[in-house]
Amino acid sequence: MNGVQIRSAERALSVGTWLIVAGAMLYSILTVTPLMAAHTPAQWSWTAPILPLVVDAAVVICVRLDSVLARLGGHGGAWPVALRWMTGVMTLALNTADSALRKDLVGVAVHAVAPLLLIVTAETGLAYRRAITAAVTALEERQQAERGRREQATRERADAVLLRQREEREHTAMLAREQREHEARLAWEAGEREERHRREEREQQVAREQDARAERERREHDREQREREEREREQRVAQQAQSTLREREERARRERVALLQRGPAAGKLPEDEARAITAAAFTEGMAVRAAAELCGWSVGWVSARYAEHRDPDNGGAALAIASR
Repeated sequence: MNGVQIRSAERALSVGTWLIVAGAMLYSILTVTPLMAAHTPAQWSWTAPILPLVVDAAVVICVRLDSVLARLGGHGGAWPVALRWMTGVMTLALNTADSALRKDLVGVAVHAVAPLLLIVTAETGLAYRRAITAAVTALEERQQAERGRREQATRERADAVLLRQREEREHTAMLAREQREHEARLAWEAGEREERHRREEREQQVAREQDARAERERREHDREQREREEREREQRVAQQAQSTLREREERARRERVALLQRGPAAGKLPEDEARAITAAAFTEGMAVRAAAELCGWSVGWVSARYAEHRDPDNGGAALAIASR
């Protein structure tokens, strides 16, 4: 069996276990809740599902942690076993209690199926997982041993090749003893050529580094020039924007002064014109009554417009409605 088959078996075991746990939990909640409701004061009847949920949550903890420990090859000791059996016995007792109190043996047997299946599944799943873990460990040990044997064989072949090469070198050295002087001269000439080649490469490398340094300096100079030009352009744009803003503010101020210098209105001005006068009066800090005289509208209406300018989101709208 390979690793894929083992993982497939583990998935099947996990899915089946959790299906049984989920079904047993749902069946237990539906069975135990009426029993708890019948033995709980009426004002606390809503707490009836809590006890089966708590017991089933302990079952889920046991199944989950046991599966993790089994996969890691560990053992939690006596307390996990005690908790697993205690929750199983509690689930069995809660599910069969109602039928047992009514002395309904068939009901006891029927309601005992899910808890007993849950208990046996938990124990069987734990045993299966421990067995799978042991099998996986054994498989890994066999694979490790097989890799060790292959590596040993590879080392032996490499040693044989090295031995054969060493024998060939010794044989070649014995045959070439008479030509040593010639080979030494060839080696010296080759060394001279190699040294000359390395010297030329060093010179070329120095030249390339100098060219690269000059290129970096040129790029740095260009970058600094671009950044300086960009800063100057941004400063010019900012100055132009400030000048435009000042011109607009001055023009708006002159318009407000022109509106406010018109004097008291002879009658009720149009609403758009009255709103413009009210906005100018609010900006210049004029009193509400003075603004009302300029536009010819009521003090309440002008007060509502002032409120809109002070709080455009809430207060102005409310005061506008109130003034109408």
